[in-house]
Amino acid sequence: MASATARHILVNSEELCQELKDKIANGEDFAKLAQQHSSCPSGRSGGDLGSFGPGQMVPEFDRVVFSATVNEVQGPVKTQFGYHLLEVTSRTD
Repeated sequence: MASATARHILVNSEELCQELKDKIANGEDFAKLAQQHSSCPSGRSGGDLGSFGPGQMVPEFDRVVFSATVNEVQGPVKTQFGYHLLEVTSRTD
Protein backbone atom coordinates (compact mmCIF):
# COMPACT_ATOMS: atom_id res chain seq x y z
CA MET A 1 0.00 0.00 0.00
CA ALA A 2 1.20 3.50 -0.84
CA SER A 3 2.42 5.74 1.95
CA ALA A 4 4.10 9.12 2.17
CA THR A 5 5.81 11.38 4.65
CA ALA A 6 5.30 15.09 4.25
CA ARG A 7 5.52 18.42 5.97
CA HIS A 8 3.36 21.49 5.49
CA ILE A 9 2.74 25.08 6.44
CA LEU A 10 -0.89 26.11 6.98
CA VAL A 11 -1.88 29.78 6.77
CA ASN A 12 -5.16 31.63 6.31
CA SER A 13 -4.40 33.51 3.07
CA GLU A 14 -3.20 32.59 -0.39
CA GLU A 15 -1.03 35.71 -0.44
CA LEU A 16 0.89 34.73 2.71
CA CYS A 17 1.21 31.18 1.42
CA GLN A 18 2.80 32.45 -1.81
CA GLU A 19 5.11 34.81 0.13
CA LEU A 20 6.37 31.88 2.21
CA LYS A 21 6.85 29.74 -0.91
CA ASP A 22 8.95 32.54 -2.43
CA LYS A 23 11.05 32.75 0.75
CA ILE A 24 11.70 28.99 0.63
CA ALA A 25 12.64 29.25 -3.06
CA ASN A 26 15.13 31.96 -2.06
CA GLY A 27 16.79 29.71 0.51
CA GLU A 28 14.87 30.24 3.75
CA ASP A 29 14.33 27.16 5.89
CA PHE A 30 10.95 25.40 5.50
CA ALA A 31 10.91 24.13 9.09
CA LYS A 32 11.71 27.55 10.59
CA LEU A 33 8.99 29.21 8.52
CA ALA A 34 6.55 26.49 9.62
CA GLN A 35 7.40 27.16 13.27
CA GLN A 36 6.91 30.90 12.79
CA HIS A 37 3.80 30.96 10.59
CA SER A 38 1.85 27.68 10.51
CA SER A 39 -1.49 27.62 12.31
CA CYS A 40 -1.37 23.80 12.45
CA PRO A 41 -0.02 22.17 15.64
CA SER A 42 2.53 20.41 13.39
CA GLY A 43 4.20 23.80 12.95
CA ARG A 44 5.95 23.28 16.28
CA SER A 45 7.81 20.35 14.73
CA GLY A 46 8.67 22.17 11.51
CA GLY A 47 5.43 21.15 9.82
CA ASP A 48 6.20 17.42 9.98
CA LEU A 49 3.07 15.31 9.45
CA GLY A 50 4.79 11.94 9.75
CA SER A 51 3.77 8.97 7.62
CA PHE A 52 0.27 8.41 6.23
CA GLY A 53 -1.58 6.57 3.49
CA PRO A 54 -4.13 7.59 0.86
CA GLY A 55 -7.43 8.72 2.33
CA GLN A 56 -6.00 9.77 5.70
CA MET A 57 -5.84 13.45 4.71
CA VAL A 58 -8.37 15.69 2.96
CA PRO A 59 -8.74 14.95 -0.80
CA GLU A 60 -6.96 18.13 -1.96
CA PHE A 61 -3.98 17.18 0.19
CA ASP A 62 -3.96 13.56 -1.01
CA ARG A 63 -3.99 14.57 -4.68
CA VAL A 64 -0.80 16.58 -4.24
CA VAL A 65 1.00 14.27 -1.82
CA PHE A 66 0.52 11.16 -3.93
CA SER A 67 1.44 12.78 -7.27
CA ALA A 68 3.94 15.57 -6.61
CA THR A 69 7.68 15.37 -7.06
CA VAL A 70 9.40 14.36 -3.80
CA ASN A 71 11.33 17.18 -2.04
CA GLU A 72 9.70 19.93 -4.11
CA VAL A 73 7.51 22.51 -2.37
CA GLN A 74 3.94 22.52 -3.74
CA GLY A 75 1.23 25.09 -3.26
CA PRO A 76 -0.65 27.09 -2.40
CA VAL A 77 -3.11 24.22 -1.96
CA LYS A 78 -6.54 25.32 -0.71
CA THR A 79 -8.46 23.08 1.69
CA GLN A 80 -11.26 23.65 4.20
CA PHE A 81 -8.53 24.52 6.74
CA GLY A 82 -6.83 27.27 4.72
CA TYR A 83 -3.85 27.40 2.37
CA HIS A 84 -1.00 24.92 2.54
CA LEU A 85 2.52 24.64 1.29
CA LEU A 86 3.32 20.94 1.02
CA GLU A 87 6.57 19.11 0.69
CA VAL A 88 6.57 15.36 0.22
CA THR A 89 9.72 14.09 1.92
CA SER A 90 9.31 10.43 0.90
CA ARG A 91 6.78 8.19 -0.81
CA THR A 92 6.34 4.49 -1.57
CA ASP A 93 3.88 3.35 -4.23
